[in-house]
Amino acid sequence: MIKAALFDLDGTLLNRDESVKTFVDKQYERLDKWLSHVPKDKYIARFIELDNQGYVWKDAVYQQLVDDFNITGITWEELLQDYISQFKNCCIPFPNLINMLGKLRSSNLVLGMITNGKGQFQMDNIRALGIENYFETILISEWEGMKKPDPQIFNKALDKLNVSSAEAIFIGDNPEKDVKAAQNAGMKGIWKRDDLGSDTVADFKVDDLEEIPLIIRELNNNSLSDLASKVLK
Repeated sequence: MIKAALFDLDGTLLNRDESVKTFVDKQYERLDKWLSHVPKDKYIARFIELDNQGYVWKDAVYQQLVDDFNITGITWEELLQDYISQFKNCCIPFPNLINMLGKLRSSNLVLGMITNGKGQFQMDNIRALGIENYFETILISEWEGMKKPDPQIFNKALDKLNVSSAEAIFIGDNPEKDVKAAQNAGMKGIWKRDDLGSDTVADFKVDDLEEIPLIIRELNNNSLSDLASKVLK
C-alpha cells in the first residue's frame, strides 16, 4: 500500500521556467534605470541561458550578466539581492496543484517534499504557492546538509513520515536526482515529464499533476486485490 507521496519542488510543483521568465521580465522593468541599454529580450534570454534551469546559483549568473552587458551603476550583488527578495512574487504553479494535494490528503496519504536549493529561498517559494501546510515534512538541501540524489535525504524524509520505502512514491522532474534516486532508495518513482528526459526509466510518467491521485489509487486498489486473493487461497 502507498501511504506517502513525496515531491520535488522546481519543475514538479513550481513551474520554474515560467516563473523565471516572469521574474526576469519584471526585474528588467523594475531596474530599467540601469538595464535599459540592454534589449529586454537579450537580457531575458541570456539570464535563462546562464541559469541553466536553476543548476547555476545566481551569484555567477549576475556576475556574468554585468560583464556581458557592461552594466554599471548597480552591482551584481544588488541584482542578486533583488532576485532573492523578489522571486517569490513571481512563483507560478503547475495546473491542478492545489486540487491534487487536496485529493491526496483526503485519501489519508501523508505528504513530504525534498528539494535541493537554498533554505529560506525555497521556503519562501513554497509559501508563495500556498502549499506549506499540505506537507508533514519539507527537507531543503541547504538546511539538511545533504541533497538529492543522496539516499540519506530520502531516508530521512521517510523516517519523518514514519513509512517504509515500499509504502512511498516520489514525484519529480529530474530523471537522475528525482526518479532514479528515489528508486535507488526503494521507492516507486513518478517522472513529471519535461523536454529533457524522453528515455527516463520511471515506474510511471505523467504530464499533469491531476494524474497522480489516480495512479496511487490504482496501485492501492491492486494491492488490496492481491491481498484478497492471498486470503481466499
